[in-house]
Amino acid sequence: MDETRIALLANVASLYYEDGLNQQAIAARLGYSRAHVSRLLSEALRQGIVEIHVHHPLERVPALERRLSEEFLINETRILQGGGLTYQQTLRRLGGLAAGLLAQKIRPDAILGISWGTALYEVANALGPLELPEVKVVQLIGSATSRDHHVDGPGLARTFAERFGGQYFTLAAPWLVAERQVRDALMVERRMLEVLDLARCADIALVGIGSIEPTLSSLLRAGYLTLDELREIQSLGAVGDVCGHHFDLHGNLMDIPVAGYAIGIEAEVLRRIPVVIGVAGGVAKAPAILGALRAGLVNCLVTDDLTCREVLKLATAEHLPENTTT
Repeated sequence: MDETRIALLANVASLYYEDGLNQQAIAARLGYSRAHVSRLLSEALRQGIVEIHVHHPLERVPALERRLSEEFLINETRILQGGGLTYQQTLRRLGGLAAGLLAQKIRPDAILGISWGTALYEVANALGPLELPEVKVVQLIGSATSRDHHVDGPGLARTFAERFGGQYFTLAAPWLVAERQVRDALMVERRMLEVLDLARCADIALVGIGSIEPTLSSLLRAGYLTLDELREIQSLGAVGDVCGHHFDLHGNLMDIPVAGYAIGIEAEVLRRIPVVIGVAGGVAKAPAILGALRAGLVNCLVTDDLTCREVLKLATAEHLPENTTT
């Protein structure tokens, strides 16, 4: 679209959504038919000139929050009462819960480290503007070759910084590379090292929890792995990753060459960050969430009630005695 068309759509949308004029009044003011105004408003939505956010009540389940915190000795939990929502609806409302937790936890001079992905995109969308100009937002991992630029690290770093009115720092590198030597060389390059050193000083982090399930895998979706490679990783016992660090259901970190080598902060550094908020939902992600909690890669969790119950069920099942036969 040219600038004239964009300006027209923005003007019509402003009259309708901000000034409260109905379509007939706008038509009379601009000399269009009411039907034409309706088409212009629809086009403004399609082109992203207008974004509509519905703020649903975010009901929590305190009993599950207490149980999860006690089971895994984690700092904070936010458990959404889902109740038959679709996966996308659940993720959007988890973004709202996580945004509230982030706003509560972040300090005026904080260094906020972020990963990337759909869950963090929903957090950024839900986060209202905050006047914290001293906040620094920094990527914890690379993502420059991500196929989805709406949810990649640089785009999200910029969006979060805009919400805070602060600064952002990006890693101009892919998330994963095939060779350990390439990863090691990139991580000591001067510009990369400056950003990574800042990331290592983060006092709060916001991360997604990746799953090895093909329908949910960001590795597969972003083009880092093929389906066959993902299946191979599954066969080795991995259930998920946080910031490129893979783990099994028991929380053991795994060095899996076929999964590539992550460019970003080390697992031991992530574990030392005082507040690491993991955001993930959907029952299929329960094994990955359980593994991440046991690995100590997150110490705050935002998820939904069905997923929380599945995590607790998985954890409990391992403690049950095996059936014996006589």
